[in-house]
Amino acid sequence: MSNHGVGRSASLSVMFGAFLLVQLSIYDVSLSEIIFEERFEDGWQGRWVKSDWKKSEGKAGSFKHTAGSWSGDPDDKGIQTSTDARHFAISAKIPEFSNKNRTLVLQYSIKIEQDIECGGGYIKLMSGYVNQKKFGGDTPYSVMFGPDLCGTQTKKLHVILSYQGQNYPIKKDLQCETDKLTHFYTFILRPDASYSILIDGRERDSGSMYTDWDILPPRKIKDTKAKKPADWEEREYIDDPDQVKPEGYDSIPREIPDPKAKQPDTWDEDEDGIWRPPKIPNPAYKGPWKPKKIKNPNYKGKWKIPWIDNPEFEDDPDLYVLKPIKYVGIEVWQVKAGSVYDNILICDDPEYAKDVIQEIFTNREIEKEALEEAEKAKKAREEEEAQRAREEGERRKRERGYDRRHRDKERYKDRYRKRRDYLDDYHDEL
Repeated sequence: MSNHGVGRSASLSVMFGAFLLVQLSIYDVSLSEIIFEERFEDGWQGRWVKSDWKKSEGKAGSFKHTAGSWSGDPDDKGIQTSTDARHFAISAKIPEFSNKNRTLVLQYSIKIEQDIECGGGYIKLMSGYVNQKKFGGDTPYSVMFGPDLCGTQTKKLHVILSYQGQNYPIKKDLQCETDKLTHFYTFILRPDASYSILIDGRERDSGSMYTDWDILPPRKIKDTKAKKPADWEEREYIDDPDQVKPEGYDSIPREIPDPKAKQPDTWDEDEDGIWRPPKIPNPAYKGPWKPKKIKNPNYKGKWKIPWIDNPEFEDDPDLYVLKPIKYVGIEVWQVKAGSVYDNILICDDPEYAKDVIQEIFTNREIEKEALEEAEKAKKAREEEEAQRAREEGERRKRERGYDRRHRDKERYKDRYRKRRDYLDDYHDEL
């Protein structure tokens, strides 16, 4: 090809690139990236590695591929923890990525079908090299996010972030869902270090890494040396200084003689004494004099200790930046197994994450109906088992009663036999 042809081709490429940029700007197209998405369809085993952690101790649990005992779509399967009182650990390697200058979205669904006594339902993101066959509770992680339930008291939603090798839990007391339906948990971390936590696509909480984790010292602290100024006025209202007590106000009696009262005709001063009319409240008496209140022109409000810049604070503009993420994993302990994990998503587009939730929740009502039917069937089984237990108890009770009567009868016969033998001996002696 001639140089002329090369130049023409280059010019066309530049023109096409410019045209494409113009079109993108016109339509405001934003380029987002799905870093990892797992719906546990066929072939999922090739992407996930089950850890041997706790296997030698006989405490390693396993996952089964299932939609669970009730679901909106029986063909939409996840992985469910199986076998009670076990540690579960499984992980997948993902394309390495950094959240520097980009939004991180971590989302997944979990359906806790069991009446969980104590156990986790969270998920982890790991950085650096991870020996997936040894992945366990001691494996360092960059993010730990999700529910943790124990008894009726602990219903915690964990959000733990790693910074310079140390783990920091969120300071807020966040609560997770506790019913047996599928729920989506979403954690969004932005380049300005702000975050949002969503459950089923609805924001449950939000804030900043600067204030909601004890990672850096606070930007502002209270000035403990500050003292309230002597002339600080905290009274919002004061007595009107222009008001003066009316002359003679204090001499107004509280009660006065009743002007309508009359001395009874039968009143005898020699015997009854001098008649005095009864007293009634004085309508002119207004109580103790109080000046009118007016707004205090010098009012400054309640004095508060002022905030000052913290001399120990040193900003880190990369506070939000995690170490490059390479793995996603599930590592939990459960007394009762039966949690179905599904729809794991790592991306930089919160809107796409919401779309996933809406897609799955198109069958939400079907799942609710399936759960209700399962609960009814469970209740019927329990009642049937209870009835069988009662009948078995009655049967054993009757048998015990028969045995007791039989033993009593035999004891009576034995006593009668001994008495008869004694009488026979007695008669023989006679």
